[in-house]
Amino acid sequence: MSAKLNEVDEKLKESIAKRITQLRVASGKRQSQFALENLELEKQVLQRLEAGRGASIYTINKFCKSIGISLSEFFNSEHFS
Repeated sequence: MSAKLNEVDEKLKESIAKRITQLRVASGKRQSQFALENLELEKQVLQRLEAGRGASIYTINKFCKSIGISLSEFFNSEHFS
């Protein structure tokens, strides 16, 4: 059983999901195409990330590397202000 997230952590989770979606949409690729070509992952993994589930720092870092940005660039967004 997992612990319920507090309000701040829940907002962070939502912000990460929105940022991942924003960057993927900006790439002009569908989820399945982006997941396979950029992350070498199944579409379902990207769907979970965009839904705010399963985003470890390692997965976020892999996502960032796949699109050529740093972790600091990922988090330097209006989503995290």
